[in-house]
Amino acid sequence: MDHNSQELLRDLIEPLYRGKFWMQLTGVMLILSGVLTALSIVGLIVAWIPIWAGWMLMQAAGAAGRVFESGDSRDMKFALGKLKTYFTIFGVLILIYLAIAVGGMLFGAIGMMGGSW
Repeated sequence: MDHNSQELLRDLIEPLYRGKFWMQLTGVMLILSGVLTALSIVGLIVAWIPIWAGWMLMQAAGAAGRVFESGDSRDMKFALGKLKTYFTIFGVLILIYLAIAVGGMLFGAIGMMGGSW
């Protein structure tokens, strides 16, 4: 890879590189959140989700650092792929939470009407 390509990759990854600390901190907090969630019986079912998301974020942060230092395009693709997975996880979770919230509101509204139509 030529020097111009490496400089371009460094320029593109710089915002992620500067946010590397916050990505790692968020990743660690998600992993700890998952571990604490796993301490409850019901939490065992969903504890893997924040752990997985935190791990994806930690990997993306590490790859962003490697790209900034070496200019390797494979690490750039890896970092962006991990970020895509992270945002996909949370996008799906938000959709599920919204569906549960709407269902809860409907259930509550039906209950307030006395359950009769």
